[in-house]
Amino acid sequence: MDPDEDTARGLVRLRGYLVWSAEVEEARRRAARFTDELPWLTTAQREDVERVYTADRLAASRATLRRVSARAAALRGEYEARYRVLKARCVAIGVVLVGVVGGTCTALTLLTR
Repeated sequence: MDPDEDTARGLVRLRGYLVWSAEVEEARRRAARFTDELPWLTTAQREDVERVYTADRLAASRATLRRVSARAAALRGEYEARYRVLKARCVAIGVVLVGVVGGTCTALTLLTR
């Protein structure tokens, strides 16, 4: 494998890890804030509520990430297809223009003789 590709892939994984770690920490902070609003909970109840709240929040985040990832992949496919069509059109127009200019030059050369 290409070292540059390995490095890029490693950086993408590291970024994903850091983003997910931040999401986990945010879920824990929100869970703690939520249980702070419930002062009548015992310590064990507070820990249970925080655990469930955190798990629920992470499940929702994971589902959102999967939807966004799937949509990004779909958009990439759509844009790549559009780019191929646009590229083919540009090449075709270029070939036609070169042909027209070449034909015009040839016609002018023959007419001026």
